[in-house]
Amino acid sequence: MTTQQLTNTAPPRRRDRPLWIAGRHYLEMVVAMVAGMMLLGPVWTTATVVLGGREILGRVDAGALVMATNMAIGMAIWMRYRGHGWVPIAQMSAAMYVPFLAFLVPYWLDAVSGDVVMLGGHVLMLPAMAVAMLARPGEYTRHHHRRVPAAEPSGGLRRGLRRVGAAVAHRWPSLLGLVVAVGAWVDNPMPDFMWVMLVLPVAYIVIGFWRRQFGDRRVLAIQLGGLVLYVVLFLAALGAHERLAAILVGSGWLVHAGWDVAHHRARSVVPRAYAEACAVFDGVIGLTIILALWPR
Repeated sequence: MTTQQLTNTAPPRRRDRPLWIAGRHYLEMVVAMVAGMMLLGPVWTTATVVLGGREILGRVDAGALVMATNMAIGMAIWMRYRGHGWVPIAQMSAAMYVPFLAFLVPYWLDAVSGDVVMLGGHVLMLPAMAVAMLARPGEYTRHHHRRVPAAEPSGGLRRGLRRVGAAVAHRWPSLLGLVVAVGAWVDNPMPDFMWVMLVLPVAYIVIGFWRRQFGDRRVLAIQLGGLVLYVVLFLAALGAHERLAAILVGSGWLVHAGWDVAHHRARSVVPRAYAEACAVFDGVIGLTIILALWPR
């Protein structure tokens, strides 16, 4: 038997088995769904604050449909990026809406409560996604790759859209940090940000250990030193009056934005995407705290 024959009869790797591929597709879509809900939720909230009508989002039916839309958009973007066609994307998007719609009719008839609508819609969404996958087994049991668009006429609109798409793909961590920061700003927040400030250095240490970045003990010493400084800053802000507390906490967030930039440039401790997103998030939060609490 030749080497080529032995190679051809070798069992497939686990990651190439259909069930493994389908499971990975499912998990990817769940993550994209949750990301869409988290990222687009603040956009709706901010829009209603600026344009009015925030009470609409407080309605169970409107809130459920908005949430389904956010999840469908997040998942559709990821599926398209992974090379899926529009028909399976539409089917999977329907899996976001149908569970909520199934509960909204009895809700409108006062047969179930709003909590049942929200909980039931989320619970049924997961098996609905599985049903959509079972309807197209060939779609989800093979690897997908990013689509490479064919050559198109270079119209101004198309060229502009491609540039925007490329910019979004390249700077998605910054956009992520900006959206999350705006959402946090809308939801209000000084006391929470004072406590969350302690998470900033801790996150670097945890991620650094997870990524095995502390072979050089000096790197770990720098991270631990940063943690000590933030604990001191937190205690100082906790006992200060409002104006000084705002300056201390806001400055702490701004300094950590610089910390993020330094690690992004050095490619050290945390992934670059994480450092980029955190730099934007920390900077926006720091400025927001100082401007919002500065005495007028």
